[in-house]
Amino acid sequence: MEASRGLSSRLERKALEKAKIVQRERERKIFKLVGKALKKPEAERSEEEAAVLQLHRDTVEELCRRQLRRAVLKRKQDEIFDDSDELNYKVRQLAQAVKQAKTVVVYTGAGISTAASIPDYRGPNGVWTQLQKGRTINSSDLSKAEPTYTHMCIRAMHKEKLVNHVVSQNCDGLHLRSGLPTKVLSELHGNMFIEVCTSCTPVREYVRLFDVTERTSLHRHGTGRDCSHCGSELRDTIVHFGERGTLEQPLNWEGAAQAAKTADVIICLGSSLKVLKKYPCLWSMNRPATKRPQLYIVNLQWTPKDDLAVLKIHAKCDDVMKLLMEELNIHVPPYNRTEDPIFSLATPLNPEEAKSHSREVITPSVGEIVSANTEDAIETSSVQGGWFGRGYRKGRTGKKKPV
Repeated sequence: MEASRGLSSRLERKALEKAKIVQRERERKIFKLVGKALKKPEAERSEEEAAVLQLHRDTVEELCRRQLRRAVLKRKQDEIFDDSDELNYKVRQLAQAVKQAKTVVVYTGAGISTAASIPDYRGPNGVWTQLQKGRTINSSDLSKAEPTYTHMCIRAMHKEKLVNHVVSQNCDGLHLRSGLPTKVLSELHGNMFIEVCTSCTPVREYVRLFDVTERTSLHRHGTGRDCSHCGSELRDTIVHFGERGTLEQPLNWEGAAQAAKTADVIICLGSSLKVLKKYPCLWSMNRPATKRPQLYIVNLQWTPKDDLAVLKIHAKCDDVMKLLMEELNIHVPPYNRTEDPIFSLATPLNPEEAKSHSREVITPSVGEIVSANTEDAIETSSVQGGWFGRGYRKGRTGKKKPV
């Protein structure tokens, strides 16, 4: 009796699975027929095709919704450029807002580093865009990049007391190398030139003259070098997709959150804001809309914060900043390698660590003498590995718990 009941149950399950397979196959055929008919102009459809569309109205509506979603997504990926007159008018509005503001905070993304030959992520030639198209990318040694005109403008605005804090998603270290003080900088996703010892209290920082992320990746942060004080393995500071950054420095979340609380103007430069939007503390969303900071966005593409922005400027960051500096009457000195703070902040490797990496080392200008004191540093071609271009598969392999 038990055997008979078990056999019957298995047969029922098999029949149910077979029915599901048949149903899915039937639905695929219907979608194919309806899709083929919808591609034709109404006047060119046969009586049979018209009957199929009439019979399967739900499928027609679903395919129309999908087509609309694809069109919207494509529009969001398109780059838009303001014409010259409109750009000048918008920059004048931005300049006026900066002059009148008591506290200005700047949020920066990959778009401010493209002029340094560092690709962005979601632009037409961005890392994520290329990977979505099935194309391969190389992880370049970004130590060769230098601060862009926009980086130097931000530093100049801070020097003129027109920018109070900078919140960056970039790991390229170019804000630090531009001369921007670390106390007014929050590098939310880390800095490729900094490795730290989390066993020391407080956490001990080592600034290097090369990309320290050669051996690191998602959930694997050991750099292969040891702390010269306690002997523990050093780790990088990069926050990959699927991770939660907990390091006090260089992430400086406290500084970013405090700056957002006091800001009356936020300028977003070259960021898609698809990541930053997830951090409520950066947007003062717990305050009434009329008491939130005024938001100004500079980006060629759509961002999820566009509807909340006082002004959206469609232009390249360098172009906007050039006009803005003219409006504010600020002279912007070009990047000078001899003044790059990284050389005075850098901690030399121990002799036994000389071969601990294969990345290119940033060198000072010819004839420049640089002193690198460890204690002072604490206070004040295609390559493989590293942080750049990581995390693309985050949405394809299932969600991972943050660390």
